[in-house]
Amino acid sequence: MGLIIIDTNIVIYAIKGLKLVEPYLEYDFAISEITTIELLGVKNIDPEILLGRKKYLGSITNFSLTPEIREITIRLKQKYTLKIPDAIIAATALYYDVTLLTADKDFDKLKELTSIIVSI
Repeated sequence: MGLIIIDTNIVIYAIKGLKLVEPYLEYDFAISEITTIELLGVKNIDPEILLGRKKYLGSITNFSLTPEIREITIRLKQKYTLKIPDAIIAATALYYDVTLLTADKDFDKLKELTSIIVSI
């Protein structure tokens, strides 16, 4: 069906097999580099959880932070009150002109971003 960038919370839900992700499984999932950092950079993470996350991340596209994405991130931070990881994820979706799938309602305020916000 096409490419969609998924937020960190959606990766966690997908790994857990939550049904709210099922309607979107027809898409090819991609993530921003910051999502990898958020998922793997957890202090005292259980080794089994870490292994599962690494395996899942190895199966989807991972977009690196580029100078262009950095510039979009800066503009988003100047315009909106966003956490840096959220700004990077949104900038990545904007740069690649794809929809963002998230459970974070804060993304709804970004008028230039196409997003699907799922309820948990």
